[in-house]
Amino acid sequence: MSKIEIIVLNEEDAKSAEAYGADRLELVSAMTEGGLTPSYGIIKTVVQSVKIPVMVMVRPHSFSFMYRKDEWDAIREDIKIIKELGAAGIVFGAINNQGKIDFDMLSMVLEDAKGLSVTFHRAIDQTDSIQAYQSLCQSPYHVDQILTSGGKPTAQEGLESLKRMIGESQKSVPSPTIMPGSGLSAKNIEYIHEQLQAAEYHFGSAVRIDGDFRNRINGDEIQKIKRIVN
Repeated sequence: MSKIEIIVLNEEDAKSAEAYGADRLELVSAMTEGGLTPSYGIIKTVVQSVKIPVMVMVRPHSFSFMYRKDEWDAIREDIKIIKELGAAGIVFGAINNQGKIDFDMLSMVLEDAKGLSVTFHRAIDQTDSIQAYQSLCQSPYHVDQILTSGGKPTAQEGLESLKRMIGESQKSVPSPTIMPGSGLSAKNIEYIHEQLQAAEYHFGSAVRIDGDFRNRINGDEIQKIKRIVN
């Protein structure tokens, strides 16, 4: 039984995704920017509207995945509010100017996010993703999930890396769950699931009417995906 996580933008999306069988939600705003931190009002209404876990994007800008120390106060305030509003967790990622995981920033985030689930997002795909995953596993910092396409634009293109990462994740327990995402759809998930047998998968525009974030959730697509991965 693999879990499926669905990107949602508001309360209507969240209720619909839950009704059609999503196991978890990733709540974001500004998908044209690649996903940013949603407003407090959106977080509150979404968390209150569903029973399944809501993971909230913590990303203050879309310029890069590098954050200056003076941006830390805003990130910290977002995490505090997300916790107070009852979300299950946060989605965060940071890399440094050497193209490696920014453990200084991650350690501060994890300290403030205690009690929340943490997903390290596709910032990892801007690095050598396998090496970055190994460095995370060997570090004292624990995240629960890693959202990745295996260092390629889509998960289908990154299949070989994803296989290696999932293999690595099974060697040491506890280690972060590898959650393939990017370009997954009802059309390709059967092949990808056969190859990876991942515990979790992440879906975005593929579960929207006409594959467009401006349109509503397409429940039939979620149900098709659920049948395939289960």
